[in-house]
Amino acid sequence: MVAVTGAPGGLVLGVDSGGSGLRVALGSANARRPVRTEVCAEPVRTGAAGIDAGHLLEQLLPAAGRLLEREGPGAAVTAAAIGAAGMATLGDQLRAEVPAALAGALGVRRVALAADAVTAYAGALGQRPGAVVAGGTGMIALGTDLRTWRRADGWGHLLGDSGGGAWIGRAGLDAAMRAHDGRRGGSPALLARLEAVFGPVAGLPGLLYPRTDRPALLASFAPEVAACAVGDEVAAGILRDAAEHIAEAAAAVCPGPTESGPDGCEVALTGGLFRMGEPLLAPLRGELAAQIPQARVVPAAGDPLHGALEIARALAGPGLRIPPHPALLFVPGVT
Repeated sequence: MVAVTGAPGGLVLGVDSGGSGLRVALGSANARRPVRTEVCAEPVRTGAAGIDAGHLLEQLLPAAGRLLEREGPGAAVTAAAIGAAGMATLGDQLRAEVPAALAGALGVRRVALAADAVTAYAGALGQRPGAVVAGGTGMIALGTDLRTWRRADGWGHLLGDSGGGAWIGRAGLDAAMRAHDGRRGGSPALLARLEAVFGPVAGLPGLLYPRTDRPALLASFAPEVAACAVGDEVAAGILRDAAEHIAEAAAAVCPGPTESGPDGCEVALTGGLFRMGEPLLAPLRGELAAQIPQARVVPAAGDPLHGALEIARALAGPGLRIPPHPALLFVPGVT
C-alpha cells in the first residue's frame, strides 16, 4: 500500500472531466452519506499547451462552492481527485497548477490528478487488482497488480482505439460505401441505415471531413451496426472483429495468475460502448474466455465519477492501494 493517508471523516470531492462536460461530486469520506453533484455542460478546452487548467478551474471552483454551500456552514473538503480525458499525455498544465489552486480556494491539501481510464478503473473495481476496459467513442484497457499499471490502446481513432465506438462506426460506414459502389464486403442493410441517418451517400464526405468531432460522429453510427447485426452477416462480422480487438487489449493488461490471486483476474467492462448489448457482448465473452482463460468478467461497480470519489476517499482515510504514476495517477509529493 502506498503511504498516502489522511484523517478519516470530512468531505471529499470527485471530478470527472470528459468530452461531454464536467461533473463534480461531493460526498463523505466514509461513503455513508448521499453524494451531491453538479454538472457543467461545457467540456474543458484543450489547446497547444494541453488541457486548459484555467478553464477547468473556472468551472470546478464555482461548482464546488455551490456544493459546499448546500452542506452548510463549516463544510470543508478533506481530499479531492480529478479524472480527466487526456490527462496522461495532455495534463502537464493541470499537474502544475491545479493542486495549488485547490489548496488556495478550498483549503484542500490531499489531491490526486488521474487519467480518466484510472478513474474508470477505480469506479469499476475499486482498489483491487485486475483489468478494466473502458469503451465509448474510443477504447482503452488498463490493468494493475497494485504495483504497476499496464495500458493497452487508447491511442485515438487514427492510431488505435480498436474495437471502440468510432472504430465500429467507421467499419460500418465502410461496409455501407462498399455496398453503394458494388465492391466486395458491402452491406445493403448498413447502406440503408447510412442514408436514413446521414442522407445521400454523396454528401457524407462533406459532412464528415470538416468536422472537428469526427470520432464522435463515427461512433454515432456504431449502434446502427449493432442493430443490423442480428440479420446481417457483415455487421455481425464487424462486431466479432471489435470483440477480438477488445479482448486483445484486456489480455495485454490483465495481471497474471500469480499477480491476481488464486481466483484469476477480474475484468470489468465500463462505458457506453457496452450498452450496445448482446450483439457485441456475446462475441466478446467468447473472445475473453479464449484469450484470457483465467479471467472472470465482473460487473462494474460504478462509473468514472464514482472512481474519482473512491480515490479521494482513499487519500482522506485508509490510503491508496492502486499505484501512483507520474502521468496516469499524479499525487503531489508521491513518486
